[in-house]
Amino acid sequence: MAPPSADLLHANADPASTRRSARVVRLTLLFTLSIIGIIVALEGARLWHDYQRVIDEAGISAGNLARATAQHAEGALRQVDSVTGGISERIEGDGLANLNPARLHLLFKHQVEILPQLHGLFIYGANGEWLVTDKDQIPPNANNGDREYFAYHRSHPGNGLHIGPVITSRSTGEPVIPVSRRINNPDGSFAGVFLATMRLGFFLEYYAGFQIDEHGVFVLALADGTLLGRRPLLPNVIGTSLANSELFQDYLPRMNDGIADLESRIDGERRFVGFRKVNGYPLVVAAALSRQSVLAPWKVDVFKTALVLGVLGCGIGLFGAGLMRQFSYRIAIEHELRGVQLTLSQMAFYDGLTGLANRRKLDTALEDELNRARRLHYPMAMIMLDLDRFKLFNDRYGHPAGDDCLKAVAAVLAATVHRTSDLAVRYGGEELALLLPNTPFDGACKIADDLLDGIRALRIEHLDNGGIVTASLGVYVCEPGTQETSPAAMIKAADALLYAAKHSGRNRWRAAGGSQLAQSGPAV
Repeated sequence: MAPPSADLLHANADPASTRRSARVVRLTLLFTLSIIGIIVALEGARLWHDYQRVIDEAGISAGNLARATAQHAEGALRQVDSVTGGISERIEGDGLANLNPARLHLLFKHQVEILPQLHGLFIYGANGEWLVTDKDQIPPNANNGDREYFAYHRSHPGNGLHIGPVITSRSTGEPVIPVSRRINNPDGSFAGVFLATMRLGFFLEYYAGFQIDEHGVFVLALADGTLLGRRPLLPNVIGTSLANSELFQDYLPRMNDGIADLESRIDGERRFVGFRKVNGYPLVVAAALSRQSVLAPWKVDVFKTALVLGVLGCGIGLFGAGLMRQFSYRIAIEHELRGVQLTLSQMAFYDGLTGLANRRKLDTALEDELNRARRLHYPMAMIMLDLDRFKLFNDRYGHPAGDDCLKAVAAVLAATVHRTSDLAVRYGGEELALLLPNTPFDGACKIADDLLDGIRALRIEHLDNGGIVTASLGVYVCEPGTQETSPAAMIKAADALLYAAKHSGRNRWRAAGGSQLAQSGPAV
């Protein structure tokens, strides 16, 4: 049956009905706009949360890549440092006049063969002439007195390790990183230089093994900003200075490692950069992920969401217009709205992160269960659970990892709920609760043991808490039919027992009920 026309409705309506109809039309229009606004606000909040999550994950990834490349560079340099330190000490002890070139040649050759980062080993005299090398032949009239490292050691009396800018090897034509030490005469005067050259390709090949976005970059540079290596390699960039870049001007003077959102001085690309100084050596490594590539999936999601919201908004608008034209169907629409309100009301009682009931649900259920326990004379148990040192966990691993940890522990808690009357709750932050109607003292203690075992079995790493994530529990059992109690008193008692467990060492439970007291021992 078709709805009556607007003219007929107005003709038959009395003034009071017309006013009511006009009021309902205005409320319907307001409701329609509000729904659209709420959906847009919720989707906007979700997109903003996703944006922050993507940014955080990109920063974490860049930081992890920088850490890996710094450890790789440090390990390679430590090996070269050890080799050059031992050999240079031997050379100074014997004196350049007493060198055994044939024996040293074989030693150098062996070292280059076993260390993949090494390109060559060389000894130069005070004037730059070649004395010994791992290479099979010394070029005629070869002299390296013009090299940067040679001039450095001639003017610096110390025999510490010196890392210079990339040079082209005169023996093979390869780009190499010179790592050198000064050789002194017995009187401390300059006698020559011991040089180890490291293959630039050794580092670039390692960086190529990481799967990153097509605009991602790895950088190896001296502490003064001189670029040693870049992956992908661009023409004529090796040897350029990054000293005036934002990274070297604003970040590295203040910190040894970190994450930054920076624009490249080389190609203009904006990237999330994880950077780290190499421990013990004047080197800096950086791993950068393209902001454009990182945010590309999120931008696609924004486009799809905008499209869906546009279609949804048009649909809701047409629906509202139709609703106003067909006012005779308002009762059915009101029923539908009441159903939506009921669903939203139910959603208000559950935690969005863990899926457990929330504190509001606990307050309602605890009052009802206490009244039922008074009538039926059975015991009531309340377990309060708090993760140990969870702030330190968030500080070390980040809030996304903290959320994952809470969800995993919540799953353990939910798995202990076997009866419809039992209620698992996220009470707030990292504090969870378990309401157990008709549960005696011994049964509640057994469940507390099961909870601790289940959380330990997750084996979630927590280096600031003895290695893994643990929890402390407070167990309170009462007889509402024989003793005066209230929801607040039960929660307070369980909470006090929880903190007693924490103060006695954590990773355990404390229980009280009537005249009974119990506690778990330390975990083995």
